[in-house]
Amino acid sequence: MKNPIFWMRGALIGATALGLCAGLASPWIGLSAWRATVWTVSAIPVLVALLAQIVTGLRRGEFGLDIVAAFSMIAALSTGEQLAAVVVALMYAGGQFLEAYADRSARREMTALLSRVPLVAMRLHDGRLEEVPVDALASGDHLLIRQGDPVPTDGTVTDGVAILDESALTGEAMPVRRSAGESVSSGVYNAGDTFTMVASRPAAESTFAGIVRLVEAAQQSKAPMSRLADRFAMAFLLLTAGIAGLAWYFSGDVIRVVAVLVVATPCPLILAVPIAFIAGLSRAARHGILIKGGSAIEGLARIQRLVLDKTGTLTDGRPNVLAIHANGVSDLEVFRLAASLDQVSKHVVAGTIVEEARRRGLELSLPTEVVETPGDGIIGRVDGRRVVVGGSGFVSRNTICGVSPMSAHPDAGSLVVMVGLDGRAVGEIVLGDRIRRGMSGLLDDLRRRGIQRIVLATGDRRDIAEATVTGLGFDAVHAELSPDQKTEIVRAERKGGRVMMVGDGINDAPALAAADIGVAMGARGAAASSEAADVVLLVDRLNRVLVSIDIAKRSRVIAYQSVLLGTGLSLIGMIAAAFGYLAPVQGALLQEAIDVAAIANALRALRGPAANVLPVAEVSAVPVKR
Repeated sequence: MKNPIFWMRGALIGATALGLCAGLASPWIGLSAWRATVWTVSAIPVLVALLAQIVTGLRRGEFGLDIVAAFSMIAALSTGEQLAAVVVALMYAGGQFLEAYADRSARREMTALLSRVPLVAMRLHDGRLEEVPVDALASGDHLLIRQGDPVPTDGTVTDGVAILDESALTGEAMPVRRSAGESVSSGVYNAGDTFTMVASRPAAESTFAGIVRLVEAAQQSKAPMSRLADRFAMAFLLLTAGIAGLAWYFSGDVIRVVAVLVVATPCPLILAVPIAFIAGLSRAARHGILIKGGSAIEGLARIQRLVLDKTGTLTDGRPNVLAIHANGVSDLEVFRLAASLDQVSKHVVAGTIVEEARRRGLELSLPTEVVETPGDGIIGRVDGRRVVVGGSGFVSRNTICGVSPMSAHPDAGSLVVMVGLDGRAVGEIVLGDRIRRGMSGLLDDLRRRGIQRIVLATGDRRDIAEATVTGLGFDAVHAELSPDQKTEIVRAERKGGRVMMVGDGINDAPALAAADIGVAMGARGAAASSEAADVVLLVDRLNRVLVSIDIAKRSRVIAYQSVLLGTGLSLIGMIAAAFGYLAPVQGALLQEAIDVAAIANALRALRGPAANVLPVAEVSAVPVKR
């Protein structure tokens, strides 16, 4: 979809540049008399747009450098210095276009990211299956949920067994089982076989829709960040007015006043600051980091507090094999037999076991006589031996000796898969979530970058949350939180400093929107969190948070350098203009040279020292102590 602001600003800069060139070329085509008119006509559209923007900003209580640019253009046009006016107009339009370009680039990346979200559901109607928009669903509709599909609205399972990935909604990494008659919530994913459900409410009233409303409310309540350049506006305007007033008082020459105003046009601020930030955005993108605009990159550089989600952020967010225990058979043989049988199962846990077996280089056999009970377990023969894999109840019912106690007791939050062999239970495979490798060092690096307080906020159980962060140096742990409670945690932390929230689930989206800077794990996270966040990590590496902060700090420092360089040179030019050494056109040309210097400095944000990009996304070989 086209961005009208981007195209309007592009048209303004194009028309202004064309008018400037036409005026300069007019003597060569015998139209010198029209030069002033062409320049005036070229400058007026930019001036009108500028005045409209000033009025809109003042109504919101915002005071920016746009006022200085407007004064200089009006003064130049009023005194017949049309060339100076059109040069100022061109520089201002250029700065506006660059800001619009940065915003358009971020939106384009988000459009690609959000295109993964299905907008339709499969509805059963009169014995036929039809594809309908999610918004058309009503209470009582019967829906078919295929493997991998999201649940579009709240409802109840009617047929089949639902194996659901609820991590994005609740923070629980292990899949859950829902049988006929049990309720399911919108926003979770079907990780098992196809099942049917009946909708209990329209999609607009579902759990997911309620979270979306929380996001919108959080975004509206968050005060927008002021542009870096605007924070210099009042001081710069007073300085300009003072020098121009003194020039008028001592000389009485209005041209000197115009020259001062033209030289004072804050083009280094209007141009160099967005260029520094756009350069930072570009550099971040090369590291798989999508930063949504200049205000976000500036905010990243000023973060003081960090709120982290657990599942999928602090941890890997998906089932991993933590331990294997066996009686009478080697651990690896039990695991190989279970993985061989699980090759024919679509269950998410079976997929994890098979993947881990292949990673370990185990040679898997082809199973025969396979019978699977969805949601319970699977039976078959592997290398001529009868193998049973599933929950403890399923294995107990399908073995003679029942389930024998294993040597280890599973930790809270873990999932235990039992293995039976030739009529007796012989082993268990413990699955669970793992903490990301290098988290302790990562948190230390964040503190060295100015993060004063680090807090965990999760929807998971308190015992799991507290055990997960043992030894990591968190300042506080908040567990069993609903989406609105996570948002309140973020708001409470904001009272002590600027807060960055990092999460990946649907339940994190309101908190991401409420934080000063929300960072979403977009590689595998929910689209809702990516949409609500200011920064999206497009690769599943948490250390990109470090990279983004480093880039933001460097871009901000360079932007400040450009501001000081530009304003310092402008001040010298203003003094020269006040003493009559610079005419308005000469002042405009000097301002052009200052712009080039400031922009060249700003472009340094494209380069910089190599950032820390260690593979923090990898999971530890040691299970989390729960």
